Amino acid sequence: MPVPWFLLSLALGRSPVVLSLERLVGPQDATHCSPGLSCRLWDSDILCLPGDIVPAPGPVLAPTHLQTELVLRCQKETDCDLCLRVAVHLAVHGHWEEPEDEEKFGGAADSGVEEPRNASLQAQVVLSFQAYPTARCVLLEVQVPAALVQFGQSVGSVVYDCFEAALGSEVRIWSYTQPRYEKELNHTQQLPALPWLNVSADGDNVHLVLNVSEEQHFGLSLYWNQVQGPPKPRWHKNLTGPQIITLNHTDLVPCLCIQVWPLEPDSVRTNICPFREDPRAHQNLWQAARLQLLTLQSWLLDAPCSLPAEAALCWRAPGGDPCQPLVPPLSWENVTVDVLEFPLLKGHPNLCVQQVNSSEKLQLQECLWADSLGPLKDDVLLLETRGPQDNRSLCALEPSGCTSLPSKASTRAARLGEYLLQDLQSGQCLQLWDDDLGALWACPMDKYIHKRWALVWLACLLFAAALSLILLLKKDHAKAAARGRAALLLYSADDSGFERLVGALASALCQLPLRVAVDLWSRRELSAQGPVAWFHAQRRQTLQEGGVVVLLFSPGAVALCSEWLQDGVSGPGAHGPHDAFRASLSCVLPDFLQGRAPGSYVGACFDRLLHPDAVPALFRTVPVFTLPSQLPDFLGALQQPRAPRSGRLQERAEQVSRALQPALDSYFHPPGTPAPGRGVGPGAGPGAGDGT
Repeated sequence: MPVPWFLLSLALGRSPVVLSLERLVGPQDATHCSPGLSCRLWDSDILCLPGDIVPAPGPVLAPTHLQTELVLRCQKETDCDLCLRVAVHLAVHGHWEEPEDEEKFGGAADSGVEEPRNASLQAQVVLSFQAYPTARCVLLEVQVPAALVQFGQSVGSVVYDCFEAALGSEVRIWSYTQPRYEKELNHTQQLPALPWLNVSADGDNVHLVLNVSEEQHFGLSLYWNQVQGPPKPRWHKNLTGPQIITLNHTDLVPCLCIQVWPLEPDSVRTNICPFREDPRAHQNLWQAARLQLLTLQSWLLDAPCSLPAEAALCWRAPGGDPCQPLVPPLSWENVTVDVLEFPLLKGHPNLCVQQVNSSEKLQLQECLWADSLGPLKDDVLLLETRGPQDNRSLCALEPSGCTSLPSKASTRAARLGEYLLQDLQSGQCLQLWDDDLGALWACPMDKYIHKRWALVWLACLLFAAALSLILLLKKDHAKAAARGRAALLLYSADDSGFERLVGALASALCQLPLRVAVDLWSRRELSAQGPVAWFHAQRRQTLQEGGVVVLLFSPGAVALCSEWLQDGVSGPGAHGPHDAFRASLSCVLPDFLQGRAPGSYVGACFDRLLHPDAVPALFRTVPVFTLPSQLPDFLGALQQPRAPRSGRLQERAEQVSRALQPALDSYFHPPGTPAPGRGVGPGAGPGAGDGT
């Protein structure tokens, strides 16, 4: 993919700098090596399979250093590709086996090798390139004459021309031999980037600024660059003209890279990875990392990017104590985004994996086995250490450290040390790990706690039950007192003025701990159910709840009672359809006639409207009070039967009297002419309240 001359000038600098790069002519790759060495390049690429490290059979050639250089591979005078030249420096590692070793293994040398100490060395050197989105591997064969073979000394280098890469891309290079005798070399080369892609920060957001012409069509891709394996695409979109792409800071990770290219044939793809050193990106990476349990002994660290860190097992006890690393006897393990194994025999919910970064700061901790084995257990972890001559020692891991067993310390494990040792010997402890250096055992503690504290817990439970019962009884009593006693108010609707007076009394009583029911406030239910059914339901509910029925006598009520007592039926009158008093007499009279009224009924009448003596004798078997002169006694009769006399009774009587006084004044001293119906009936008149 040829790169126009002006793009190379923009990326690499002015023309003299570009002209200073070596130019290669032709599309073919090539190789050359140091004097005295012979080398050749395989005709085709190979699979990138490093394989496992194997022991060297003797002296071998091994890569020791990688050196890169930018060159230009040009098709025309002004159309060149940016290319990466790689020099692999080689040295002789290993040594010949001693003669006694040969005798030890049979004294037979390889029949195909004569006088190996004077033979030349050959090696197959692999160069692996990765630059998103392409990757390739090439094979170089190198031969070193015997005269140059000196143990531990460099023998020269082999140069590969060359790996084409896009402007702005990041090229990762690995080098190793086949077979692989040592860990592979690696090198990262960042190629110059084009100036039309910039990254800027704005508070918590990051802006990708693409300064291109309005007619330019280009592609934009975000991907995670991986140390091992192909990159992981995250986002792709085709755009037009200058653009500002906004990224949230939570999306940043160190391996997040950006690739931009014009939507043209054979266009140059620019790659940059600007967040490698961003602290926010590293913090997001740890927050996104997750541990996944694969098998009993292996787990996987899943994260967007590689996480060079150290991991170890730790033991977390219930109660919120810190997780205690099991190092020693276990050791820290280096881990990236890969599978790691621990030599466990059994899993346990208290076993956790904790991971620290390069600065030894705890970043990740998860109890992987808790998901399958349940919550944390109150077990004690015993550490068995094995020394020379079969010397063994045991200690119990506690927040204060590892307590030797047996011990006279005052810790929990020390007090139960004898029982723990017995459980260990009888096989009641679970073995989690075992090797030549020691072992780990999880011993249950719940049975000792149950034995020791069973009686204490039983006493506590009995005490708690008794206390709960007392509190419940007090609560029910307080609740009943707070709700107040139910009171059903019955009256005869003599006229509208008297109804207003009854409404004022009912409202004043509601300010006290009383739940008042009166037909004035239930006209809809009264019309729907009918007076008899409504009163019967209200009376039954009031008496079942231990409430009181208040008979409020007026001249009209006295007349209705007299009619019932004389004829047993209600006579016709000018009473409305909502007069519950007329309907209630059929239920009230049996209670009085059968002696069930005392304690459940109370009578009352208003001063100056009716004298108590005017109330029929049958209804005077219960207390009859005049209001407001006998309000304290009236309110006392409305209290619960066994409720103590409150010192605030007089205060409440004054409160009800003040609330009732405006209605009394309006009723007995109305503006204009007296209201009809007042002073009608037995005992009525101006002096009725005086008893004259």
